Amino acid sequence: MKQLEVQIMGQSYLLGCPEGGEQRLLEAVEKVDTAMCRIRDAGKVKARDRIAVLAALNLAFDVADRAPAQALHAAGFAKDDGTLTGMRNLADDVRLAQLLTRLDQALGEDGRLL
Repeated sequence: MKQLEVQIMGQSYLLGCPEGGEQRLLEAVEKVDTAMCRIRDAGKVKARDRIAVLAALNLAFDVADRAPAQALHAAGFAKDDGTLTGMRNLADDVRLAQLLTRLDQALGEDGRLL
């Protein structure tokens, strides 16, 4: 595992990173730094830990909004423009069932999808 030193809101952090994942980690750091600096610069929140929590919630909300569309596209159920393809086969059905099972496990009993 490789280690990278990064700056987030002027603070240095030494982060572990798998080989070949440096670019993705740096992109993530940039998103976190931008989100945290935006909250800090708005001036309403001063504590670094509260800024971090708010930034994490904002980023998680953004990911949750994009995730369903990206999952459909990756599985071949949607085109680049977001419209559904209507093309499915047995392999797609198996992948979809596996995805739903994983989502159900992650959500636990209270968040069952189906």
